[in-house]
Amino acid sequence: MAVYTTIDDPEKYFQTVTYTGNGSTQSITLPGDSDMQPDMVWFKRRDDTDQAKIHDSVRGVDKRLIPSATSAEADDDDVVTAFNSDGFSLGDDDSSNASSASHVAWCWKANGSGGAQTDGDIDTVRSTNTTSLFTVATYTASGTTGDTIGHGLGVKPALYIIKSRDEARHWRVYHHKNTSAPETEFLGLNVTNATEDDAGMTNDTAPTTSLITLGSMIELNTSGEDYVMYAWGEVQGFSKFGSYEGNSDADGPFVYTGFRPAMIIVKNIDRSEAWKIWDNKRDTYNVAEHTINLDAATAENATAAQKIDILSNGFKIRGTSTEYNHSTMVYAAWAEAPFVNSNGVPCNAR
Repeated sequence: MAVYTTIDDPEKYFQTVTYTGNGSTQSITLPGDSDMQPDMVWFKRRDDTDQAKIHDSVRGVDKRLIPSATSAEADDDDVVTAFNSDGFSLGDDDSSNASSASHVAWCWKANGSGGAQTDGDIDTVRSTNTTSLFTVATYTASGTTGDTIGHGLGVKPALYIIKSRDEARHWRVYHHKNTSAPETEFLGLNVTNATEDDAGMTNDTAPTTSLITLGSMIELNTSGEDYVMYAWGEVQGFSKFGSYEGNSDADGPFVYTGFRPAMIIVKNIDRSEAWKIWDNKRDTYNVAEHTINLDAATAENATAAQKIDILSNGFKIRGTSTEYNHSTMVYAAWAEAPFVNSNGVPCNAR
């Protein structure tokens, strides 16, 4: 019998939730049928230019980072106050709980607050989900080019993102389909820049099934500086990190993922264009047209040039925007449902 997926219920490992803020305190319950205690939550207020925030269980629930900025980590105990067995609790910060405002949160499960690991040249504190292949890790850099950190995934990571916690530095992104030699390239999460060739990211060394190599960039390897890394591996039927070629036509390319996506992130690697995100909760039927820019503190936008169809086995580009339908794009996607489950039963389209 063919193996279509190892995860029949993606909601145990990733969920998106939309909610209305109350300006005070409240607990948000994730909408899926399965309980999931998140270990990383990425918030964005949809109707305003408030900056997005990332909180995770390894750095501590009250520690925030801003993915669209270079800012160092800061204590922010009025954003997230707790990760709960099926959601999270909020304080009164406008970016995550403004009164009567619409918000979205993308939530991943790792493995709690993690523990110390010594499998690289540099020790980490790491929380890894070996089923969904997601890791949150913190480390103190050595400053030595070529030193390694462990990621715990057991497969080569398809995507990882690193940010300095101590200093105002750029976010650095590795994607395994970022050109034909991804170990020589990098993207910046908080900027629109096209891909750049720089050995300072990985010392031109591809990640292995256990280790990531650090180059000389101050954004990921300054001696004595503390960093956080978020890393993902591909899981058939649950997560996919690929690339596609745009055609600049409203009848755009179809991208096969092997599942009905719950969340899709796209970046044009050849041009200076925004990072775009769609999900299954802000648009519950096709076409999906509400996008958020990950690299800027802008409000949610809806435009015909940025429409997609979310399908049972992937997504279809329905707009002409150069941000996601021109030259080469990389993407990251997580599942709402596998195209075919482990019993051979296909999922429905939207």
